[in-house]
Amino acid sequence: MNGATMRPLLLLLLLLLLSPVVFNLRLSFAASDPINQSLLQCLSKTIPADEASSIVYSQSHPSYSSVLRAYIRNARFNTSSTPKPLLIITPSDDSHVSAAVTCAQRLGFRLKIRSGGHDFEGLSYVSDNPFFVLDMFKLRAITVDMADESAWVGAGATLGELYYNIWKNSKVHGFPAGVCPTVGVGGHISGAGYGNMIRKYGLSVDHVVDAKLVDVNGRILDRKAMGEDLFWAIRGGGAASFGVVLAYKIKLVPVPEKVTVFRVEKLLAEKATDIALKWQSVAPATADNLFMRMLIQPVTRNKKKTVRITVIALYLGDSDSLVSLLNKEFPELGIVKQICNETSWIDSVLRWANFDPATPPTALLDRDPNDADFLKRKSDYVQTPIPRKGLEPLWKKLIEIGKVGLVFNPYGGQMNRVKSDESPFPHRAGNLYKIQYSVTWEQPGNEADKNFTTQVKLLHEFMTQFVSKNPRSAYLNYRDIDVGRTRNWSYEEGKTYGQSYFNGNYERLVDVKTAVDPKNFFRNEQSIPPRSK
Repeated sequence: MNGATMRPLLLLLLLLLLSPVVFNLRLSFAASDPINQSLLQCLSKTIPADEASSIVYSQSHPSYSSVLRAYIRNARFNTSSTPKPLLIITPSDDSHVSAAVTCAQRLGFRLKIRSGGHDFEGLSYVSDNPFFVLDMFKLRAITVDMADESAWVGAGATLGELYYNIWKNSKVHGFPAGVCPTVGVGGHISGAGYGNMIRKYGLSVDHVVDAKLVDVNGRILDRKAMGEDLFWAIRGGGAASFGVVLAYKIKLVPVPEKVTVFRVEKLLAEKATDIALKWQSVAPATADNLFMRMLIQPVTRNKKKTVRITVIALYLGDSDSLVSLLNKEFPELGIVKQICNETSWIDSVLRWANFDPATPPTALLDRDPNDADFLKRKSDYVQTPIPRKGLEPLWKKLIEIGKVGLVFNPYGGQMNRVKSDESPFPHRAGNLYKIQYSVTWEQPGNEADKNFTTQVKLLHEFMTQFVSKNPRSAYLNYRDIDVGRTRNWSYEEGKTYGQSYFNGNYERLVDVKTAVDPKNFFRNEQSIPPRSK
């Protein structure tokens, strides 16, 4: 069949797709599901009926499974026994979000809000009670204003899309946020957000100047309309406790035309312990332009188990000044110019995301749907260096446990200059570094799940002696249900995890919640409760 023959057929197919007959077929999915039908009827009171039907997926819809699975980033929550949403709502306009919030309340169903699906416990798309998912992935518009050095970013955009759009507009601007390009902007910023420029520029939320949010009454509010208390809460306090963020306005930060990255790996036999010991005093105190992440992993070499230390760095400057700095402050690392790579900021983003060298920035636009491993993460904060007599037992514990690795992220620099109550995120001055406990596996099933999650818990328990206390602090964006969960959304239940994530800022978050959502419509298993509960 040639092209001339195909064109009339394609035109006929297009007309059929737009015809009332096909539209009615789509509506038939709603007719077979009373809840779906009720939601569509409610939505259609405020948005056109054809728009309503195009954004709602019931469990009987042929695309339901693919839409749900696309943004599940932890395979632990993609099993046949995982509780599924009754409906998935995929708004493509701000008005759709307002209508969804209003209608979910009228129908008496919980609404889970998902932007990128990287919440490690699946709280944005799993629940033991009947629920809808509001999936924000279509609300991904990014508007960069170089005259103002700012950008409006839709909550459903990814960090990769944000970085790409900044790069398209400027080669000397960036934004301090995470290194994984498929993370959703909405969840990342609402939980504070950090990356490899944290020591130079602080957290993502430190550069948010406005926001658009749908409140419990379905109103669309900007910073002025929502007031400073609510604006404070959604910048690090977990916005899903307070409303649905549609977009954040961020201020961009300057980056040099040339930055430097390097990666160094050492085994215990290569004096890795000396490096780990020295890293704790240098990485949080060195020049603000330098961020050195340290990975600690059990490995096997020559059929013997050992520990590998990897230091990965971003330096906002050239390699000559970096080598000079580290030869003075950290000679144990053995940094020479030959192992340093001078590159652009956008190329450093690609390298930190583990893309091959020379990968074009367009790779950051790949959302990589349906990509999920089995994983468990936990977190801690360290305020006093772990001594050598503590590191050596730690190496033995890592080898004994098996697969769990540690990621040490240094603080200091700008993090020491921002007050702990400037945003809900309290872990600022006084913290040397944050630890992420990390284990990833490929085997499905309860046995593997129990094995690997137990490994993480054992290492976390061992580390109790070295980390923050009263409370033992944790990072909200490394969501960990072991920190505590609520079943009744009482103040006391929320305090268990609320003080770990927010320290003294928990009280103010409860006050904001009580003021803006007193009936607690916006809730999950680790949300902020209203004081009246």
